[in-house]
Amino acid sequence: MTEILRRYGPVLTGAILLAVALWLALLVVLPQLMMIGFSFRPSLPPSKLGGPEDVFTVKNYLTLWTNSIHLAIFLKTIWASALVTLTTLAVCYPVAFYLAQVAPKRRLPLLILMLVVPFWINELLRTFSWYIILAFNGPLNAILLGLGIIDEPQRFLGGDGGVIVGMVYVYILFMVFPLYNAIESLDRNQIEAARDLGAGWLRIHRRIVLPHAKPGIAVGCIMTFMLAAGSYAVPALLGGPNSRWFTEIIYNWFFEGGNWNQGAAYAFILLVLCIGFILGAMRLFRVGLADIAK
Repeated sequence: MTEILRRYGPVLTGAILLAVALWLALLVVLPQLMMIGFSFRPSLPPSKLGGPEDVFTVKNYLTLWTNSIHLAIFLKTIWASALVTLTTLAVCYPVAFYLAQVAPKRRLPLLILMLVVPFWINELLRTFSWYIILAFNGPLNAILLGLGIIDEPQRFLGGDGGVIVGMVYVYILFMVFPLYNAIESLDRNQIEAARDLGAGWLRIHRRIVLPHAKPGIAVGCIMTFMLAAGSYAVPALLGGPNSRWFTEIIYNWFFEGGNWNQGAAYAFILLVLCIGFILGAMRLFRVGLADIAK
């Protein structure tokens, strides 16, 4: 705060803080409070609103635990989002390490540009491109058939596999850049000293790189998990009846069932899950908000 005051002065700093406060209040806090209020009230016709039946209740929350199908989808969403997060971390870590410690400085802008350019396209279009790639008569099946790996086309769409692949691609930048920012600040002399002392690459990464990159790993995992758990477009396009996501259930309550109260309860449960994941990730990687903010 002192640095901000020194750089921008009291007037501009106050204006920035006021704008941030208004943004948080109008777009974050108030909608969440309204959602919580909806979630604790029954779904009633307009004529009964404010009547004796319009009371606070936890019935909307109990619905999840009494509906075995919705509960199974909720639990599936949790482990599938965790799998997406771990897969994205495994894919992005080598990329981030190469960009931060191996790639020549003169080539780095071009490499980052090549990584970013595909994401200038809308998320729906990028997801639909995977729909084409994974289709029964799509390019992936054609390549696998041409190489003799499979004897007949496979159905990659309609299951959890296609959804997970699509999510890993769609959210890959949210993992790459936090990792890159964390690993870039590592002094390469530490790696060279470890190699001179006979440490192998696995030990170097385990003892030097990974501990240094913990804040970046925490940020990347938090962002990827929250985006995956809250995704609607990717499972809707690449999934099927057997791979429904919890967000699809929430969407159905709001826009098809017209039960905003039940949808708000489900949405709040998902919000609590994401907050719990954030706190768990911070505890697992032993980082605080100040470390993540870097």
